[in-house]
Amino acid sequence: MRYIWRNKEAAMVITVEVDRDTDRRLAELSARTGKSKAEHAAEMLKYGAEEVEDYYGALEVSQRIERGEEKVYSLDEVMHDLGLER
Repeated sequence: MRYIWRNKEAAMVITVEVDRDTDRRLAELSARTGKSKAEHAAEMLKYGAEEVEDYYGALEVSQRIERGEEKVYSLDEVMHDLGLER
């Protein structure tokens, strides 16, 4: 399926291919909300991009930890540094 949605803020137009199940879900969402499938696809890309960015940011930190490039503190160390007792 091809979705094109343009608005005043659109920076670019892309073509996205989705499987039948995703198309069905977009159609159902569109029917419930009155928004077009393309509008929902654009929202999914926007918010999905944030999720993917968060994932790769966490992955980068995890890799730095594994390589010994990132300092990790235990709960006891943090509590001690803050003057707190458990």
